Amino acid sequence: MSKVYITDYINNPDIEEKILGSEVIADSITDSIEVLLVWHQKIDEEYLSQFPKLRGVVRYGVGYDNIDLGAIRSRGIVFCNTPDYGTDEVSDSALGMILTLTRGIHSYNLTSKKLDLTWQENTINNLKRSSELEIGVIGAGRIGTSLIRKARAIGFKVSFFDPYKPSGYEKAIACNRYYEMQELLGNADIISIHTPLTNETRGLVDKDFLEKLKDGAYLINTARGEIIQDLDKLHNALQTQKLSGLGLDVLPKEPPESCELITKWRTCDEFIDHRIIINPHTSYYSKESYLEMRVKASQNVKRIIDNKKPMNLIS
Repeated sequence: MSKVYITDYINNPDIEEKILGSEVIADSITDSIEVLLVWHQKIDEEYLSQFPKLRGVVRYGVGYDNIDLGAIRSRGIVFCNTPDYGTDEVSDSALGMILTLTRGIHSYNLTSKKLDLTWQENTINNLKRSSELEIGVIGAGRIGTSLIRKARAIGFKVSFFDPYKPSGYEKAIACNRYYEMQELLGNADIISIHTPLTNETRGLVDKDFLEKLKDGAYLINTARGEIIQDLDKLHNALQTQKLSGLGLDVLPKEPPESCELITKWRTCDEFIDHRIIINPHTSYYSKESYLEMRVKASQNVKRIIDNKKPMNLIS
């Protein structure tokens, strides 16, 4: 009987079947299920109660804010995520947003549509060269470190803040380090967020965070939407010029709820339109990363079934 159940999103488990064979199903729950493969499904005590023989839960992606770790631990179930499948894709997206905003690429594209009598003369006067700008990375895990490496290679000054990295990590990656986040906020021209969503980081970008930013900074978030307390505060920061630009791959609510910033973005308000980029939570994706994610998650499930120590053990 099948031992692995795909809870949601994957309708055709062809990739999983290559690794797990007939052990995997995606269409019905049975008493024999030992491992769950999870995309967005909320995993809590009520959901877990359907699986009396459950031994493990494996999340396809990196974040696990939809997983009740307390319920997992109380049942003695192992839980793993898949943290290394889209490292390049997310860091590329963050760097792409940084360059698009700081080089005026998005703004120039919008401006060019309206030009007729003049052309090359329409420069954005406050643009600076990359070597004059400091990127401040919050969270130097896999993705944050990947961004650090790439940004340094093209000439940006780069610093990071991460209280969970051991002393000396900054030497290993040849990067400046701040031990207080407010120092990074006050010095960096661009802030790029690469932390998981935890009780510590939920609502991190609040009024106090924005007030501590260097005037005219850029903010990039390709991590988790709820790290931003609410979008109104970002709108106010754009209005007052505290923020020069904003790049978001993730939002507090997806799809976004109506608010002033989202309304102006949807209606192409000229003031907002030139200074904001919003993507629909897609920075993780390439054909290669999507395949890698499913393969690695399935291989980890097989380790659990075969009574081997799984990779990326969270609980």
